[in-house]
Amino acid sequence: MKLELIDYLVIAVYFLFVVTIGYVLKKKIKTGNDFLMSNRSIPLWITSLAFISANLGAQEVLGMAANGVKYGLYTVHFYWLGAALAMIFLGVFMMPFYYGSKARSVPEYLALRYDEKTRGFNAVTFAVMTVFSSGISLYALAMLLNIILGWDFNVSVFLAAGIVLIYTFLGGLTSAVYNEVLQFFLIVLGIAPLVIIGMDKAGGWQGILQHVEDAKMHIWKGMGSASTNPMGVDAFSLVFGLGFVLAFGYWCTDFLVVQRAMISRNLNEAQRTPIIASMPKILMPAVVIMPGIILLALQGQFSGFDLPVNANGDTDYNMALPTLLAKLYPNGILGVGITALIASFMSGMAGNVTAFNTVFTFDIYQSYIKKNASEKHYLYVGKASTIAGILISIATAYIARSFNSIMDLLQLVFSFVNAPLFATFFLGMFWKKTTANGAFYGLLSGTAAAALTHGLTTAEGKGGWITNLHTFYSGTSQAFNIAWIAFVVCFIVTFLISLVTRPKAEKDLVGLVYSLTPKQKDMAKVWYKNPLVLGLIILGVTLALNIFFY
Repeated sequence: MKLELIDYLVIAVYFLFVVTIGYVLKKKIKTGNDFLMSNRSIPLWITSLAFISANLGAQEVLGMAANGVKYGLYTVHFYWLGAALAMIFLGVFMMPFYYGSKARSVPEYLALRYDEKTRGFNAVTFAVMTVFSSGISLYALAMLLNIILGWDFNVSVFLAAGIVLIYTFLGGLTSAVYNEVLQFFLIVLGIAPLVIIGMDKAGGWQGILQHVEDAKMHIWKGMGSASTNPMGVDAFSLVFGLGFVLAFGYWCTDFLVVQRAMISRNLNEAQRTPIIASMPKILMPAVVIMPGIILLALQGQFSGFDLPVNANGDTDYNMALPTLLAKLYPNGILGVGITALIASFMSGMAGNVTAFNTVFTFDIYQSYIKKNASEKHYLYVGKASTIAGILISIATAYIARSFNSIMDLLQLVFSFVNAPLFATFFLGMFWKKTTANGAFYGLLSGTAAAALTHGLTTAEGKGGWITNLHTFYSGTSQAFNIAWIAFVVCFIVTFLISLVTRPKAEKDLVGLVYSLTPKQKDMAKVWYKNPLVLGLIILGVTLALNIFFY
């Protein structure tokens, strides 16, 4: 892939723009709360776009195009089943607890609902997960730039990390959020023309239907058995594992995305943030999955669109999007496309770093190291933890370079961390007798169950580090099944221990448990400000899409 001067100018202008945003916002950052939580002053349209953009990182932009080649239209389940319903549930039912409790993070909510040991467990595991994920994004970006542009790996790592550090250090979470909005539009504008050009070259939708095997052009057909669909999953593990456990576990409890709603100006906007974000979310397959489908159609019609193989001799599906960029984009637009990829990686990295510095400052440093310091002191700690998060991310990027299986391990992270955590939240919010000991030991048991399941099963050569009792058809199927097993174990253990231990007094649970929290009244009396009405509309559209593409 050869870039000309115009392409490099596009990339340079983007780098300059994101740093400028951080510099402009620097004067508004005076306290730790300003730096880490934007003082709950961000308007609705910004929080909504930031909410979806925080999830629109490297794994989605590259990974969903890759899945489009590998699984075809079945990949849309990650959106229409694995996102929309959970995002609506977060807005309607869970944001009143998060926002109303004045918690500054998900671990802090756990401290209010349960106790400090539950908070500490979640804070540490989440902090580790965020810097690890941030480092993997950095590693993937550097490898991509090395492969498609020939840039030196070390230069790419430090350049990208340095730019993210500058604008997050200067403007904190506010800078990251505004840059996420910029990155959202850049990703869409950089990749959408690729879909249009590719569709035209493939002969439109009819050309795709003619040259892509029928098995990959449905979303529910063949789901009766794991052996009769490209994803290698059955309906139960898909609906329960992805649609309920993984989806709700990620969208409802992962502080990386929840934080974007928590910084809204008021509760109504906090509730509408994930619901409004779900509108473009259900349309995103047209941008991030269609390139993979188009590549399949082009492979059936033209030479030169074959994907390379990786070191193991397997098809490298992750190169689907870069292959299309190289083959279909002229110079100038190519620079925009490459910048869109860079933006997706940096968006994911910045989201993880800002979530890390908030959790570290509030839930680890303030809770266990220095409780009653000044706001200025916590501002310095937040900035110091930002630098530390970037440095650890760089180290993780180099670890990832040495251990090529680390990318596969990331696919299981949510099954290990978020799946049991959602069981803890679900019981805690809707059953007032859930106890702190039940929650803590339930979390431990769920995480242990996930590890045990992974150690006793294999998929595509991964897992089975204890012994192999069962082989799944795909790594996706293994992740879905680990998720629901971890959820069920955590749920049962939490429930049983709660029966024999003492819950908190009801007066301490007001605003934290559904039955003890005053219900919100619709003061505006207009449908477009009612979270429930908006949610029902989105569900209707999602259901129609599932029926149409059956």
